[in-house]
Amino acid sequence: MLSQTKPLAQAPPLDDPEAFQTALLNWFRNEGKSYPWRDTTDPYAIVVSELMLQQTQIATVLGRDYYGRWMLQFPDVATLAAASEDSVLKAWEGLGYYRRARNLQKLAQVVSTEHGGEFPDTLEGVLALPGVGPYTAGAVLSFAYNKPTPLVDGNVYRVFARLFDSHEVVDSTAGQKQMWAWAEALVSPKHARLYNSALMELGQTICRQKHAECEACPVRAFCQTRSPEALPKKTPRRKTVFQDEHVLFQVSNDQLLLTQEQGNRRQGLWKLPPRPEDQLEKLPLIYKAKYSITHHRVTLHVYESHELSVEDCEWQLLRDVQELAMPSPYRKAVDQLLQDRQAFQLKS
Repeated sequence: MLSQTKPLAQAPPLDDPEAFQTALLNWFRNEGKSYPWRDTTDPYAIVVSELMLQQTQIATVLGRDYYGRWMLQFPDVATLAAASEDSVLKAWEGLGYYRRARNLQKLAQVVSTEHGGEFPDTLEGVLALPGVGPYTAGAVLSFAYNKPTPLVDGNVYRVFARLFDSHEVVDSTAGQKQMWAWAEALVSPKHARLYNSALMELGQTICRQKHAECEACPVRAFCQTRSPEALPKKTPRRKTVFQDEHVLFQVSNDQLLLTQEQGNRRQGLWKLPPRPEDQLEKLPLIYKAKYSITHHRVTLHVYESHELSVEDCEWQLLRDVQELAMPSPYRKAVDQLLQDRQAFQLKS
């Protein structure tokens, strides 16, 4: 759709990269938000923030203090490297995509044992760390060491697609190659830390997906598109899959029956034991809730059982349940059901 109010571009960004960088940097110095990871050059603190923010919004990471609590519990690579996996997963509880937490601990262990506790400061060295791809490597090198290393995230995809009026599918191989080429050509050689932060913030606050504030954009003179709302082009989303989960809630002798996840996504986390629906149809349904995970829309059904059904399960003392790492949907169910159980006992 043609924007009638969008200012006309005067020149493409690559015609004068220095002018583009200056405009972006001047805006960011005046308007940039303050985040804890922007107030440090500690590569460990920066890696923690980047892995947390890979699949989670800034408002969640800060609003629920995931970042602050993590840094208090694991302030450096040595502390994280020596921690138990259970404590790491528990600290990550609620953020989802728990492979990120495991990779973060593996990274800390590699830095501790193979690099003497010091983060590498080369692209090859950072890319060799567990769980680190080109984006995270660019974040570490630019934010921690101020090295002119490009980085491209979802916000940068959007900004570049509009700046260059690119109709290439941004998450295709060709699209990604082009985006990274533009990022490398435009990164500030002297102020990479500020420049990369500014580029991402531009996408977060001005060049937004559904409402681009073109009049307020500091680099509007370089933006080639006349239809920002139509860009970027992306691969169509996967079709939504609806599914049901059926699980047991069973308490005996102040213990709760739980099992540990075996799949890749939540491996090692505790949850209520799943059972086929036909085995539970005679049991009372005591809890029902919906949740989403990637393109799946799941309805969780919880049934109360009084029979001992301990196959592939373990009894956990009720007083210890809060200390166990548990996926958020199950944590909400367990907390609610234990609260209801306590209220019932008080009335009895």
